[in-house]
Amino acid sequence: MESVHDEARPRLFLVDAYAFVYRAYFAFARNPLTNSRGENTSAAFGFAKFLLDLRRQHAPEYAAVVFDSGRSHREELYPAYKATRKKMPDELRESLPRIREIAASLGLAVVEVEGWEADDVIGTLARQAQDAGVDAVIVSGDKDFYQLVGPGVSLYQPGRAGAADHWVDEANAAGKLGVAPDRVVDYLALVGDASDNVPGAPGVGPKTAVRLLEDFGSVEGALDRAGELKSKKVSRSLAENRAEVLLSRDLVTIRTDVDVPTEIGALRSAPPDDDRLREIFLDLEFSSLLGMLGPGRSGAAAAGAEYQLATEPGALAELAAACRRSGTIGIAALTETLAPLRGRLAGIAICAAPGTAVYLPLGHRSEAGLGLGGDGKDGGGPTPNLPAAGSPELRPLVELLADPSVAKTGHDIKRSVVACRCAGLVLAGPFKDVMVASYVLNPGRRSHDLDALAGGLLGVEPVAEGALLGVGRKRVRFGDLAPGDVLRFACERADLPLRLWERFGRQLSDQALERLFDELEMPLISVLAEMEAVGVGLDAAFFRRASRRLERDLRLVREDAHRVAGTEFNLNSTRQLREILFERMELPVLKRTKTGPSTDSSVLEELAVKGHELPRLLMDYRQLEKLRGTYADALPALVDPETGRLHTTFNQTVAATGRLSSSDPNLQNIPIRTAAGRELRRGFVARTGSALLAADYSQIELRILAHFSRDPVFVAAFRAGKDIHRETAAIIFDVAVEEVTGRMRDQAKTVNFATLYGQGPFSLARALGIGQDAAKEFIAQYFERFAGVRRYLDEQVEQARERGYVETLMGRRRYVPELKAKSWNVRQFGERVAQNTPIQGTAADLIKVAMVRLADALRGDEGARMLLQVHDELVFEVEEGRVGDVARVVVDAMESACDLAVPLRVDTGSGPTWLDCKG
Repeated sequence: MESVHDEARPRLFLVDAYAFVYRAYFAFARNPLTNSRGENTSAAFGFAKFLLDLRRQHAPEYAAVVFDSGRSHREELYPAYKATRKKMPDELRESLPRIREIAASLGLAVVEVEGWEADDVIGTLARQAQDAGVDAVIVSGDKDFYQLVGPGVSLYQPGRAGAADHWVDEANAAGKLGVAPDRVVDYLALVGDASDNVPGAPGVGPKTAVRLLEDFGSVEGALDRAGELKSKKVSRSLAENRAEVLLSRDLVTIRTDVDVPTEIGALRSAPPDDDRLREIFLDLEFSSLLGMLGPGRSGAAAAGAEYQLATEPGALAELAAACRRSGTIGIAALTETLAPLRGRLAGIAICAAPGTAVYLPLGHRSEAGLGLGGDGKDGGGPTPNLPAAGSPELRPLVELLADPSVAKTGHDIKRSVVACRCAGLVLAGPFKDVMVASYVLNPGRRSHDLDALAGGLLGVEPVAEGALLGVGRKRVRFGDLAPGDVLRFACERADLPLRLWERFGRQLSDQALERLFDELEMPLISVLAEMEAVGVGLDAAFFRRASRRLERDLRLVREDAHRVAGTEFNLNSTRQLREILFERMELPVLKRTKTGPSTDSSVLEELAVKGHELPRLLMDYRQLEKLRGTYADALPALVDPETGRLHTTFNQTVAATGRLSSSDPNLQNIPIRTAAGRELRRGFVARTGSALLAADYSQIELRILAHFSRDPVFVAAFRAGKDIHRETAAIIFDVAVEEVTGRMRDQAKTVNFATLYGQGPFSLARALGIGQDAAKEFIAQYFERFAGVRRYLDEQVEQARERGYVETLMGRRRYVPELKAKSWNVRQFGERVAQNTPIQGTAADLIKVAMVRLADALRGDEGARMLLQVHDELVFEVEEGRVGDVARVVVDAMESACDLAVPLRVDTGSGPTWLDCKG
């Protein structure tokens, strides 16, 4: 509750700046905030939000944000003062200029006096405020300020994480420390302050200090009459530390006579400079704070954008000419469904210059509401869609979309490419995809969605798709709406990416990421769009049989589980599993959740390794259930009825390492380590007269590790074409290569990959089924024999600490703020990221290079088409009789994707099904 305040008297809020700067910084210690440049923005964000809240809630007539400055008189008096405090983190220090700028832009005075701490400046200003008839509110949680509480001076401590604020004035000041404000200095002199290294009297705690002051009135009284005390310990402490206690009193006394070169009148709050704040917040990428500013650009239309509807074919020639003069346009294609392959094209929005855009309706069923304002109220009667793609009247648009001299900018532009392709239009690059640009600049950014980017970087709140179309069962399609109703939404999707590109283009250049973006990620868009459109063949009858077989296997596993448990139970019920495993069978509880013992896969796996049969059966059951539900039953239902093939979506902006991912459905996650999982690949088939060809990089990540580390053993083994796992086993177990057993090789393989992913003894022990001591010995011996690997991994962590990021061979960056986290677990995660990202990311880059090269080599060849990318593997559909020739082209492109210190090797296989490609 706020303290009682005389409304007739103005208030001066005095902010103890560093107290809240540190609080903001450490509030995000586990998950630091960073922007796309890798800057730690935790303190700036938290402090800005705190000041915004302060202004909104209290509207102070006067305010000062006070900082320490230089070496204080206390350090001259006592060199050990604050000597035990940790040095300010560099990333926090680097954010201080921004923090000062934010405070000033909020209309708050920034005050610092050389040679004085903020406490003394605040104390002086509080006294000056009293003399000027202004109430002083000291905003801080520091207990030292209790000594200043009195008529016209109160303390305000904002609550943390939703907790109530706390106000201190004369009425409740004694409640915190147990002494009145006029005795706080004496109290602090006795108890000392470990955080500031103020000595006090050893052995005198808060309760004792309060009792001494009650009995003797002051610190001098307690020191002079120490011999009267019953407690010999306290008596001796006061007698032996008299000088330290009196020194402590000087150290904790807040001065109120500092020569502050600022009059109270100069501290009157000014109106916030919202334009400057918006610039700062956009630069720091504080999208959530933009809404706390004054009236701004809420939506592109409010920013003066000119969006128009074009329904007359005659306007297309003029539009095309304007686009060619621009050289770079924004574009967005609207499809009726989320999957562009399954819905017809509703329309295309084109932006020739930022702030202007035109929407071209192509597939709307409703023709009302065609007003230029896009509100659906002032249309001048029904207006038809533009002609179909094959019409001569549409030729200016068709030629513009396919014109390689005009760069196309968009957000998730691959979606537009696929949508246009399905409508008989060719959308050709060069492309500038701002979603991918955001990802390349900072793969750890919380969101690469257009709404988030526009809000965070442009200060614009676009029309949300859900607000326009609705959600769930009430959702409508773009074609169900009148063109005028989707005008603003569509045009924003073309305009905003063009605006964003002005920013991202500079950043890509500044961070030397242009080549990665222009020569790899952008050409890849057309490659992926073609793969998505082609799809892959599926044998529906096979999947029906597989589903029945899996259902039978599930029944058998279920019966075995009931037999082992001694009772029937629902294997999908967490509650019943807990009861069976931990109560009935009394198995050890390895991990707990909020609702009870965990039954997740890691727990079941560890229990299974320890020899318990039921957990092993439960793991088998879950795996079979996933195969049946996620693949055998689900995939046939997703086959496109028009193409008769299965179409996935490849994502460029999901995995932080740069790897592609697959969704709707995910075809990269089909288990291959189990026989049942591998068997499902038999259902992926080639079209009649063709075969599937699979090409897989051999041990790509270990080869990249050899290149980066230059470890002589690794390099020599790969150059000689030897089995790296067998060579590793021979070295670890100190036997001849010929004497390496299959088990030895398997263990060496596990250790090799454990090295890549930074696994510790616990994880390795579980993977190998050995004790942790043995796993530690494995790891120690490994790094002793492969010193080059150890050196490289350590160097990556150090480099990441210094620069804030690591890079792949092609310069792809990943920022690693976790390395500066307070939590040991988070820092350990950061070290693993720093070590394996360059390796995994380089592998991802290499297969992308190969894909782009192969797309060029196979362009126009209907007899050889790329279908799938699954981690380090590419799958093609090739006419029978040409498999050998195409395989040679594929191998050459993949093995020459990059010049490493060791040769790249690719294994190939072919056959009527995907499983047959594995031999």
